[in-house]
Amino acid sequence: QQVYGYIRVSTRDQNEERQVIVMREFGAPEENMVIDKQSGKNFAGRAIADGEKLKPADTLVIKSIDRLGRNYDDVLEQWRLLTKEKQVDIVVLDMPLLDTRKGRDLIGTLISDIVLQLLSYVA
Repeated sequence: QQVYGYIRVSTRDQNEERQVIVMREFGAPEENMVIDKQSGKNFAGRAIADGEKLKPADTLVIKSIDRLGRNYDDVLEQWRLLTKEKQVDIVVLDMPLLDTRKGRDLIGTLISDIVLQLLSYVA
């Protein structure tokens, strides 16, 4: 079980160091951090499918829900791909309710899905 951190900065001149520190504090080793200085539009291609890094029971840490995609459909599709197909846990640091490591029962899953849909719609 590995912990991976996905860091996206929207422009090349943004500093990712703050996100790196937060990921390190969470427990993601630097060799497991993916830093995306592009548009974020190829999230799955770079961070997930890249060498099939993520395995079932691994944890993917992201700063906020908008790191998963550029719009509502992208976010929901990435969430489904990761949690259902790849069986990876996701931790969204700025939204503690979106932590699939806990509450794997029906209520926890329901709450997580409802919060995800609301947040990704707003994002």
